[in-house]
Amino acid sequence: MKKIISLITLSFSLAVSVFSQTADEIIEKHLAAIGGKEKLMQLNSVVTEGNLSVQGLDIPIIISQQHNKGQRVEIAVMGMTGYIINTLTEGWTFLPFQGQAAPEAMPAEAVKEGADQLDLHSPLMNYKEKGHTVEYLGKEDFDGTECFKLKAILKGGAEATMFFDPASYYLIKQITKTKATGQEISQEQTFSSFTKQDGYVFPFSMTGMGPGGVVTVTKIEINKTLDGSLFTVPK
Repeated sequence: MKKIISLITLSFSLAVSVFSQTADEIIEKHLAAIGGKEKLMQLNSVVTEGNLSVQGLDIPIIISQQHNKGQRVEIAVMGMTGYIINTLTEGWTFLPFQGQAAPEAMPAEAVKEGADQLDLHSPLMNYKEKGHTVEYLGKEDFDGTECFKLKAILKGGAEATMFFDPASYYLIKQITKTKATGQEISQEQTFSSFTKQDGYVFPFSMTGMGPGGVVTVTKIEINKTLDGSLFTVPK
């Protein structure tokens, strides 16, 4: 009986080990596909320009990101410019075309969950050291592709279910769950038109930016020096 129990325990341990290695193997191949660990570690800032198509409108959008410091999404609508700013400790929204008269502070919960997204090197790189957990969920079809599926629970509390193309190891779909005022919010995004620039691979088409929104990227600048005032609210 003891031998049988030992064999069962050993088999379970091996199964867990293989399960874990499978998730780590997918992550390693994904990071290699989008530039490689060494290259990603050199990524300090990304400025993305493009157009957000939503509800028949074509809206200019600029996303400025600095590694582990801040992100600013700037949107111009009907002659008015609004923004969403996230930093490690604070966040604000100012969308005058939606009736906002002044910037509004984000709830502390939203700031905490958004902090992990400021990691330009990818939250998946060295995820254990960062306090995240990742679980392999097997395969699932997305748009005719049998994708590898990982579930990540980030240190800040956000949960992301990620779908990776088994041929390219690019992330082609992500479902993110966050909380706002105590309620869970689920957002689904898809990524396509992958393009290599300066040794990095970026999606040049993204869906899920607002209800039915599609972002088409027109320009990306890598490691541009950013003014710190981008991530602050004018007094």
